[in-house]
This record gives sequence, structure tokens and C-alpha cells, in this order.
Amino acid sequence: MAKRKNSDWLQAFVQYASYGEAPLKMYWWVGISTLAGALRRRIWIDQKYFEWTPNMYVILVAPPGIVSKSTTAGIGMNLLKEISGVNFGPDVVTWQKLVEDMGKSTELILNPQNGEYIPMSCLTIAASEFGTLLNPADREMTDVLVSLWDGQKGTFKKSTKTSGNDAIENPWINIIACTTPAWIAGNFPEYMIGGGFTSRCVFVYASKKRQYIAYPADHVPTEFAQLRANLLHDLEHISTLCGEVEISDEAKEWGEKWYQNHWRSKHRNLPPEQFGGYLARKQTHIHKLAMVISAAQSDDLLISRAQLEFAAEMVDALEDDMPSVFDKIGRTQQTQILNDLTEIIAAYQSISQQDLYRNLSRKCTWSEFTEVLSSAVNAGFVVIENQSGTVMVKRSRRPSL
Repeated sequence: MAKRKNSDWLQAFVQYASYGEAPLKMYWWVGISTLAGALRRRIWIDQKYFEWTPNMYVILVAPPGIVSKSTTAGIGMNLLKEISGVNFGPDVVTWQKLVEDMGKSTELILNPQNGEYIPMSCLTIAASEFGTLLNPADREMTDVLVSLWDGQKGTFKKSTKTSGNDAIENPWINIIACTTPAWIAGNFPEYMIGGGFTSRCVFVYASKKRQYIAYPADHVPTEFAQLRANLLHDLEHISTLCGEVEISDEAKEWGEKWYQNHWRSKHRNLPPEQFGGYLARKQTHIHKLAMVISAAQSDDLLISRAQLEFAAEMVDALEDDMPSVFDKIGRTQQTQILNDLTEIIAAYQSISQQDLYRNLSRKCTWSEFTEVLSSAVNAGFVVIENQSGTVMVKRSRRPSL
């Protein structure tokens, strides 16, 4: 195969996808998931006691209708489906079916670094609705996904009704899924934030469109088809990379300092009692990501300091949005209504009490509404004024303490 068409596959992919409406960071992470699916378990970082592999659990989170999450994910997944050797699992699946499909995907790869054949069982799952893939109350499914993200080397054993004891060689799974903050709030109990399964996920949040594009076909350049062809050419090439990924001496030196600072820091924006599991796995997230970034740029299977630093920056950037992703978990119905009420007031600045209730009437009774409104007044979030016989609710101008 000829050499690459693009010097940086991720950069080219974001350019190709950018004629849509989603924030560029969301396209970037879709590109990461696409590359990870192509790489599979063919590359790894050997830490003797364990291996880091490039699989990711990327979850696109946004309110309904904001950034067309499924379409955004599909830009990358449609490319990945054309790559030979990549196996997709169903987006609606039980853990038994997942184990069965993963067993069917087992193949041997030749490690060019030592001439040995290595078995691997790899799947990518693209779920347009996260809820069809995972029921957080299904502990067995959750436990399977937790184990598979860790990329344990060796034989994974699980008993199923159809085939008894299934043994899977070097299992590996890569996931991209779409959901809303409301679904997360309604399905994840508070104790699951930052621990277990959620600590292994990368949540990419968007609250608004980057631009308004009614007809995307009118905005793409004339060379659009060639951009896609070049991306496919390079992705096929990247999918053939194989072997152990090395970390440069400079990158290791930086990584040592990062690791010490990470564990000495207070992490005030992510309290350890809530996000302890995530903080414990942040180093793994960064190195998984650095492997993918390295593969996007070259064939040398080497992580440079710049690539490791960039991976850390991209993971750090997601943390600013974590409160928005998990904000509504653990709230009572009253606090949720209060939050919705203040968001409406912030949008309108001034609205009649009657219209405000109409906006909330599906979520509460009049009695509940007046109680929440009174709480908002007492807290100084809003003020009530009588204007020519109409009761108006306005955003408070009182400075916050």
C-alpha cells in the first residue's frame, strides 16, 4: 500500500467532518474512536504486569436535538465499516450475546517485532442510544464491560446458556455511544459517578450547536469525495500497524512528573470522594489516547513527549464539562424543577408566571410549582413583580455571594 495521504489523520478527519453542526471537539473524539476501532489490539504498551491497549469508551452527551449525536458518530463509524478485518457488534446486546460475538471474532495476528502469532478477539460497538447497549442495573453486563475495557491479556472466561463456558483469547472492545444528561440522571445512581464503569468512559459534552447548517451538501467543498477517499486509504494503512508501542525517554520523564503531581493534587474540581475511580484511571486514559494520537501521525509506534502532553490536555479539557454531564444525578424532583425554572428565567430574563408554569406543567402540579418558585425567590435567584395586573418572574440582579 502506498504511503499515507495525510500527515495527521485526526486533523484531516476533523476537517472532513467539520461541515456539520457539532463542536469540533466532538468530531475529534469520534475520530479517536474510529482510529481505535481500526487499531484494535494490534498495538499495545507493555507494562509487564498489564498492558495498555487503545480501546476507548467514548460517550457523546448532549440534550436532545442539539448536535445530532448519532449522525456525528456515524461520520467516523461509516468509514470504519469499510476497513477489512474490523468486526462490529450489535448496538442492542446482552452480555451473553456480546461474549458469543467476541468469541467468533478471534483471529491470529503476526507480531513483526518477534515473529510470533498472537490471538485477539476484537469488537467495536456503535450505539446510537446508550440505553440500548447498557442497563446500569444489569450488574453482569456492567462487570463484563469493565473487565473488557481493562484489556486484560490472556483468556477471558464467561459461562453462557447457549455454549456453556466461553473462553475468549485476548478480548478487546471499543465503544462509541450517544446519550443525554437526562438519561444519565435517570439511570445512573449517584454512587456510580466516577467509579466502576463510568470511570472507564470518556464523556464528550456539548450544550449547543457550533454553527447552523440546514443543508450540509451545500457547504462541503468540491474535493469532499477525495477527502473521504484519502481518509479511507490512510485508515486501512493504520489498521495494519502491529507491535509494542514504546514511550520515548522525554515522554517518560514528563509522564513521571505528571504522575506525581496528579496524586499530590487536591483535584478540587473533581472531588475524590465522587470521582476517585476516574482519577485513579486518568493515567490509563491518557496513555490509551496517546497511542491513538501517535498512530494518527506516524508508523513508528513511538509516543513522543508532545503526543503524551497533548493527550493529557485533551483529557483535562473534558473535565470542565463533567459537572454538566452528571449534574442532575441524585437530585430530588423538587431540585430538578428548581434547576429547570432558573434555566428558563436565564433564557427569557423576564416571563409571566402563567407562561413559566406552562413550561413546567408537565413536570409538576401548580402547588409544587408555587412551592419551588417561592424557594427560588427566597434564594435570590428570581424576583416577582406585578406589571399592570400580570405577575412577572424576572432574573434577580442581586450579586451572588
